[in-house]
Amino acid sequence: MNSQRFKSLNARAPVTLYYDGHCPFCLKEVAWLEKHPRRQRIELVDIQASTFDAATVGCNFDDLMGKLHVKDRNEQCYIGMEASRALYAVLGYRRMVGMSCLPGLRGVMDAGYRLFARYRVRLGRWVEKRQTRHSR
Repeated sequence: MNSQRFKSLNARAPVTLYYDGHCPFCLKEVAWLEKHPRRQRIELVDIQASTFDAATVGCNFDDLMGKLHVKDRNEQCYIGMEASRALYAVLGYRRMVGMSCLPGLRGVMDAGYRLFARYRVRLGRWVEKRQTRHSR
């Protein structure tokens, strides 16, 4: 087994999830996480909060905005799809995470994440406009 491929399964709780508080997709995920039975395994940090300083994380703000970041209790940083995998691993979805690491599926999921991350702000605006139109 390629240990690097399954690295996210080594994430140790608690993890800190750095999320964009202006992103509608992120806010939906955070709302779900706040109600999760294993909520105590996650610290949620809104990088858009006025009190947040990216330098304290050892990253710059643009990097945090570009891809999801998760840091575990051992200060191991997971970025992008690896951050999602690490988050779900500590929440108890290890089997699902392990499957997402398999050859073929891993590449597809990683590419899908990169595409989503690249366009999430535009997609979020589009979704908000549609919701506003339909709620009138």
